[in-house]
Amino acid sequence: MTAPDRLSPGDPAPEFSLPTDTGATLSLADLRGRTVILYAYPAAMTPGCTKQACDFRDSLASLQAAGYEVVGISPDKPEKLAKFRERDAITFPLVSDSEKAVLTAYGAYGEKQLYGKTVTGVIRSTFVIDPDGKIERALYNVKATGHVAKLRRDLGLD
Repeated sequence: MTAPDRLSPGDPAPEFSLPTDTGATLSLADLRGRTVILYAYPAAMTPGCTKQACDFRDSLASLQAAGYEVVGISPDKPEKLAKFRERDAITFPLVSDSEKAVLTAYGAYGEKQLYGKTVTGVIRSTFVIDPDGKIERALYNVKATGHVAKLRRDLGLD
């Protein structure tokens, strides 16, 4: 497997319709007209992913006040996402891409470096999608800790 194709500002955001942590289905089309922060993370209930999800949770009110909707995406099954939501009081949708097709379409699944080794997996990434469904920002290989604060600064919220 080679490095995934990456998205750039102005590209159309790949459409998706995926099961959520609540058992519902969420589609990107459902969010049209709003600015969406879609963030890809490797695995629910791991230390880094928990830190990142809690940072988004703690910033959610101010992000929503600024017009942003937050959605987390991982290959975890909806049942695990529901446990994650319950355990850590996650207050935004978590979608399950167990087939990894959407993650791949966003360039957030493929070869990456992990502890000096090349592995295949989820590339921690964040996408800001404008109200018309176009990529505004595509950030790859982001850090779990401090990423939300940096994103807020980059978006002019802090």
